[in-house]
Amino acid sequence: MTNTNNNKKSDRNVDMDKVRNIGIIAHIDAGKTTSTERILFYTGKIHKIGVIDEGTTTTDTMVQERERGITIQSACITTFWKDYRFNIIDTPGHVDFTAEVERSLRVLDGAIMIFDGNAGVQAQSETVWRQADKYGVPRIAFVNKMDKIGSSFDMSLKSIETKLQAPVIPMVIPVGEEHDHRGVVDLMSMKMIIWDKDEKGTEYTVKDVDQDYLEKAKQARAKMVETIASEDEQLMDKYLNDQQISVPELKKALRKATINRRLFPIYCGSAWRNKGIQPLLDAIIDYLPSPLDLPPISGYDPATEETITRKPSDQEALSAMLFKVQSDPHVGTLSYVRIYSGTLKSGSEVYNPNKQTKERIGRLLLMHADKRESIELGHAGEIVACIGLKNSTTGDTLCDKDNQISLSPISFADPVISLAIEPDSADDQEKMGSALNKLASEDPTFKVGFDHETGQTIISGMGELYLDIIVDRLKREFGVNVKTGKPQVAYKETITRTAKAEGKYIHQSGGHGQYGHCKIEIEPQERGGGFEFINAVKGGAIPSNFIPAIEKGVKEALVNGIIAGYPVVDLKVTVYDGSYHDVDSCDNAFKLAGSFAIKEAVKLASPIVLEPIMKIEVNTPSEFLGTVIGDLSSRRGQIESTEESLGFTTIDAKIPLEAVRGYATVIRSLTQGRGSFYMEFSCYNPVPRNVQEELLLAKNPNHVKK
Repeated sequence: MTNTNNNKKSDRNVDMDKVRNIGIIAHIDAGKTTSTERILFYTGKIHKIGVIDEGTTTTDTMVQERERGITIQSACITTFWKDYRFNIIDTPGHVDFTAEVERSLRVLDGAIMIFDGNAGVQAQSETVWRQADKYGVPRIAFVNKMDKIGSSFDMSLKSIETKLQAPVIPMVIPVGEEHDHRGVVDLMSMKMIIWDKDEKGTEYTVKDVDQDYLEKAKQARAKMVETIASEDEQLMDKYLNDQQISVPELKKALRKATINRRLFPIYCGSAWRNKGIQPLLDAIIDYLPSPLDLPPISGYDPATEETITRKPSDQEALSAMLFKVQSDPHVGTLSYVRIYSGTLKSGSEVYNPNKQTKERIGRLLLMHADKRESIELGHAGEIVACIGLKNSTTGDTLCDKDNQISLSPISFADPVISLAIEPDSADDQEKMGSALNKLASEDPTFKVGFDHETGQTIISGMGELYLDIIVDRLKREFGVNVKTGKPQVAYKETITRTAKAEGKYIHQSGGHGQYGHCKIEIEPQERGGGFEFINAVKGGAIPSNFIPAIEKGVKEALVNGIIAGYPVVDLKVTVYDGSYHDVDSCDNAFKLAGSFAIKEAVKLASPIVLEPIMKIEVNTPSEFLGTVIGDLSSRRGQIESTEESLGFTTIDAKIPLEAVRGYATVIRSLTQGRGSFYMEFSCYNPVPRNVQEELLLAKNPNHVKK
């Protein structure tokens, strides 16, 4: 059989039920970009398969992506398969760029989750799976690299079921594994598909199942039918009465179960060897939802805070989410928008309820990775790029001024590591501020600050690789040369018990003075609970118009830290009493009073320093296992599990970020260059007492050790 797909690049007249907005998600190196490249090739979008190592893949367009062989920015591209339109987003696998995955999943209708057939569920696999769960995204899975030594479809299934607690349903079984992998048996049609015609996999043989695989295929199909039937009452009646269930009936029931995330169909193949992609493309059509299959998008009225829903229709009022901002050297700022309802027209005016401002759409574009196609109108269910938005940022809603709706924003993790940078010259100084602002507008996990003591600019992000990419982009894209310091861990402070304190600011200098006085109580919140401010003042002891000033003073003091200069988090502050002066009281006096009160209260509340703890997965030849575990333990690492396979052992552990800076060099040294590791943020935990004392001493040389 041969692919006969004609990709109609500018044909957008597709019914909404034939649209699929999907993402490709996985652990790093599981084969996302390779799989995307094959999808684009078999759908006729491209006519030559790009290679990651050669920097010729379609969706890796940045210089850094092509040089390093990794995906850094998500890329949008549109293609067609059997008259269905696929809007695809290829996402990064490296945890440092997790914001790209987060915001992509927020606006997608479905996803393809790719697993390494040799490794099963890996650390980032769990993270992106949880992210997809968070946004209710239906998924189909693809076990890739079935040609790799040690690959096992059964092992991968068991890993997914055990580690992700996911009800996966195999739709194929592999024909051969490792070097013998030739194709799959499609359990729906009970046909064997063998890629034996040409190296590019465009032609393949469909035939009856060979005798060697027939019994296993029958058993797998029987289990598949039983699983699907259990999701539908009518099919279950047929199944229990030994009646034949047709393929269309099975597909219909499985589609519903997949969209409701009760089942996750799973396929397998080898994207690199051009095997298994065409059944996956058919599965996208058969089981992943169109915009019409999902519930109407819900938000709230900014004026009344009442819940509003909008159906995916051009006839509804506009509701759209800006989910990605990207600096483009040719057109300025590109704003990627998912249109949920209504239409978006080039040159039209829209309203941003988050910023309470009007915006004008300059131009509308359909993105094909780094290529773009101008359009006049964006329809409901589409993902488009806008040029001309000035004040809107990631997570903002766009709507009609007369029919306002605010969609729930996208949440992002706080950065865990910082780096001091300073420009090489006065010319670089002028350009650096503008460049950093553009980069910060692109990524909500990238923060820019200023250290008044050293005069250095501080940039913060999700990891060392992330900051390395930022510095490289400053030089290449913006022509800014900078000097960098050593990466610094993003510590935080918190409190461990309740405390009360008061703050007074009384200043008399002739004429009107300043008077502010407040009493506050603070109490700890659970980890990740954030900041909460409560006004419990009674009897007019402090006029209500001064309460916001107290809150502002409290917040500013907490940002700059109390005991060691790190931001204070996870506490509730209640202002319950105070006093004021009819003439001398003012906002500034109460702001200072609030600042004094919180500083005193935190000192009384047994403050501690928190440090970022990382989840680390180390792969080492088993002969070096003892050495690697010993090293991790010496770095305050807590070993959680080990798993051996084919002479290598995978170690799962939790370890402080401070202890593993520069670990790539260490693991190579300990394992004669054969070991590797993957690391992602896990949580914040208190630092040991001796480490806290060292941190306090570093911040304040006059600190007396306890």
